[in-house]
Amino acid sequence: MNTRKILGRSDLKDQVEKWRQAGERIVLANGAFDLLHVGHVRYLRAAKALGGRLVVAINSDGSVRALKGEGRPIMPDHERAEIVAALEDVDGVVIFPELDVRALIREIRPDIQAKGTDYTQASVPERDEVLAYGGRVAIVGDAKNHSTSEILRSRLVPRKA
Repeated sequence: MNTRKILGRSDLKDQVEKWRQAGERIVLANGAFDLLHVGHVRYLRAAKALGGRLVVAINSDGSVRALKGEGRPIMPDHERAEIVAALEDVDGVVIFPELDVRALIREIRPDIQAKGTDYTQASVPERDEVLAYGGRVAIVGDAKNHSTSEILRSRLVPRKA
């Protein structure tokens, strides 16, 4: 098991500083990543294509439950983090307990915050936080045709013969 990419907040700040000193750009992506599916892979690949180091912030179990409801997440946060960290495009993973990534954005000040296509430039909740220090927001990935919630719904509803 290789979990070297999974970092606590303090270690992440130190690593981001090292990357910056080496001239690297920092890209932040975030989400629950409850059941990894092709939409997640395409989102993270597109975020990495923006250039630089890709940090993925994963919602903690408590924040997923608050956002998605009882019965979620399906997998615990440390397992979700390990799966995401195994992806080649991902350089660092951090688990965060807040309902959004504003606090983490203030801590690491990513050059780019990458959000999926279920957002627009105007609807990104943390947009003002990023723009305040001169960062930018990018909408990346394919059309939002995949979601864990939809996968779960389709599996729980009996299929017609």
